[in-house]
Amino acid sequence: MTTATDEDARARELIAAEEKAVALFDEVVRRGLVAPGKGEKQVSDEVRDLGAELFGTDRHWHKRVVRAGENTLQPYAENPPDRVIAADDVVFLDLGPIFSDWEADVGRTFVLGDDPDKLRLRDDLDAVWAAGRAYFEAHPDVTGAELYAEVCRLAQERGWTFGGSHAGHLVGEFPHELMDGERLLSYITPANDRPMRTTDPSGRTAHWILEVHLVDRERGFGGFTEQLLTLHR
Repeated sequence: MTTATDEDARARELIAAEEKAVALFDEVVRRGLVAPGKGEKQVSDEVRDLGAELFGTDRHWHKRVVRAGENTLQPYAENPPDRVIAADDVVFLDLGPIFSDWEADVGRTFVLGDDPDKLRLRDDLDAVWAAGRAYFEAHPDVTGAELYAEVCRLAQERGWTFGGSHAGHLVGEFPHELMDGERLLSYITPANDRPMRTTDPSGRTAHWILEVHLVDRERGFGGFTEQLLTLHR
């Protein structure tokens, strides 16, 4: 049985992993790795190498995602052709590095140029994410389906379309375990009618990542952010 001490240790490890991922993003910005003229794959490789340089990590529990321009409309599961970043693009990164066998999952959006709609998108990503967390915290029995519906509503309220088939997933020790062996129950998705505040088959507290993918299909761009929902840094 998992003890309170074990759970506290798990929480600290997950928070520490996220802090390292955030520090990695900060260094990406400081070094100007997201820049016009670079291909998405080039940026992805440079971020991989930076993670190895800073933290000695050479493993990711999911594929590294760098999307620019119209590719930002595509959900995680797609693999659009490599695109060269333009001077006025929206670019997002979705990283899942492993730090000492603990999964991190952090996504951030960068706006190159000064297009007001793209800047509004960047700001709305954080606002929708924060409102989604507030909804989760205010509803102790919230299900994955209910939180997904609320995040979609929040996106629409600000004039965006929600771009993903889910709004997040479980996170934990690597390799990641699926609750009950059922993939759908590991995601914040319309088909998941289970309460999110639950335990896995080993009796451990379920910890979640909240994802927000906002898109404007007419204007051809989108943005993405994600981080720990159930734990605060």
